[in-house]
Amino acid sequence: MHDIRFIRETPELFDKGLASRGLEPLAQSIISLDDRRKTAITTLQNSLEKRNSLSKEIGQAKAAKDEARAQQLMADVAKLKEVIPQLEAEERQIQQELDELLSAIPNTPGADTPVGKDEADNVERHYFGTPREIDDPKQHFELGEAMGLMDFEAAAKLSGSRFVVLRGQLARLERALGQFMLDLHTTEHGYTEVNPPILVRDEAMYGTAQLPKFRDDQFAVSNGLWLVPTAEVPLTNLVRESLLSEEELPLRVTALTPCFRAEAGAAGRDTRGMLRQHQFMKCELVSITTPEQSAEEHERMLSCAEAVLKKLDIPYRVMTLCTGDMGFASMKTYDIEAWVPGQKTYREISSCSVCGDFQARRMNARYRPSEGKNPRFVHTLNGSGIAVGRALIAVMENYQNSDGSVTIPTALVPYMGGLTKIGG
Repeated sequence: MHDIRFIRETPELFDKGLASRGLEPLAQSIISLDDRRKTAITTLQNSLEKRNSLSKEIGQAKAAKDEARAQQLMADVAKLKEVIPQLEAEERQIQQELDELLSAIPNTPGADTPVGKDEADNVERHYFGTPREIDDPKQHFELGEAMGLMDFEAAAKLSGSRFVVLRGQLARLERALGQFMLDLHTTEHGYTEVNPPILVRDEAMYGTAQLPKFRDDQFAVSNGLWLVPTAEVPLTNLVRESLLSEEELPLRVTALTPCFRAEAGAAGRDTRGMLRQHQFMKCELVSITTPEQSAEEHERMLSCAEAVLKKLDIPYRVMTLCTGDMGFASMKTYDIEAWVPGQKTYREISSCSVCGDFQARRMNARYRPSEGKNPRFVHTLNGSGIAVGRALIAVMENYQNSDGSVTIPTALVPYMGGLTKIGG
């Protein structure tokens, strides 16, 4: 959610941010609507004050036995009682229009976010590792199906397309990856493990900006609840409607959860294999900070996510996303892309974003500065630490052997009961 005062004070800067995302100017439309809201509030307040004043005059007229005056005043109050509900409804309607308009506008990019139209304009930040030389590399689904441990047909019978059944050692390898990530982030990176609900209310989805704009990309269930598309939703909303102390910040939490996405905007993309699933496991990182801490925390979060791939010895690159490719709530995003030999390219495996106070305003999440100043909105950050299914893909394809087996990365051997290879 945007700060209406910021829009009023710096309309050109606000519109410049929207233009960098390919959007038309909106500052004047927002200001005009806010002017209408203020006028409606003033009119309503004046009418309420006049009603109260007239009511006092009625008592005075009756005390003075001026019945004619009392009757006239009572008639005036009766008219106001008819008008006031209409004014209240008008004020609510304008406020709703303003809220709906503001909630549909993406976050304004940070000053150091590269301007561009789409992924072609993303900027390479750095690389890690050198892709291995693999003769005739197979894709993960070719390896998994040949092992008899990755079954898309069985999943389709159960749930339809974009689901998978993993069996035996491959199922254990996916579990091992998730546990490895949690252990790394909690023991070495200072995150607190959380086991949150994966069913959340509208308010939680609104708070992190999945609603209302991305409603079609979500899975709704009964009783007004939603399956989480990412643990970012429950983890970030842990501080909704809260007033934290500055001493509590930065607050760092992590969770390993199933995630669910309808992928309505991705029809026809990555239909083979596990790259784009309706259900997947992901280890999420969330930080709540002061505004002064957020830029440094963003760099720290990126390094924590990178550490997963470094310990697995998976080659990757980091991209700074341009304004046209960045997520709705983000003001700056780093994507980590792992090398996948089967496709001979890099594919996204983690996104780390700083959102400023954009989500905090939607959640009313604030903190009180240690010097006793007025409460301020926190800054929120989120990142994949990392997507488990895509990590499984990267491990399978980078550690594949000519006989169809997959070597277990050294970091995962303890989580596999000492097993060093599967399949083949």
